[in-house]
Amino acid sequence: MRTVIALKASALAAAAAVLGFAAAAATPPETAITYLPSDQVSAAFAKGVPLVEEGNYKVHASRRDAAGQAELHEKDTDIIYMLDGSATLITGGEVLDGKTTALEEIRGTSIGGGESRRLGKGDVMIVPAGTPHWFKEVSGPVLYYVVKVRQEGGSR
Repeated sequence: MRTVIALKASALAAAAAVLGFAAAAATPPETAITYLPSDQVSAAFAKGVPLVEEGNYKVHASRRDAAGQAELHEKDTDIIYMLDGSATLITGGEVLDGKTTALEEIRGTSIGGGESRRLGKGDVMIVPAGTPHWFKEVSGPVLYYVVKVRQEGGSR
């Protein structure tokens, strides 16, 4: 009986070792860590430029001093976190005078219809892919992070 138990234990240990090896082999290599020091982030906000554009996501240090164009991102969801200033953001409706300005990106002069919201410091707004949005009025400067998340199946 002891021999059978010992064989079962050995078989389990061998199986665990094989499975552990297989799991380790299937595990992708560790993703590189991105660190952005505060001076680099501050410089990005001064200009309103992207911080990171990687695969299926982007992180932008956005700045607005005035109203912008209406936008529609066919495949990207925008997650907006307001840091400073306030703005009226229109979402939904229809982009007026829309033109394709880049792959899966439409810009226009304004939005017809839609819902108006006043955003201020600390507010978060999530604008799903395919939803028109427009910073209509800006009490600036307005600083905000935008995390753009690419929908499955989208290309860049």
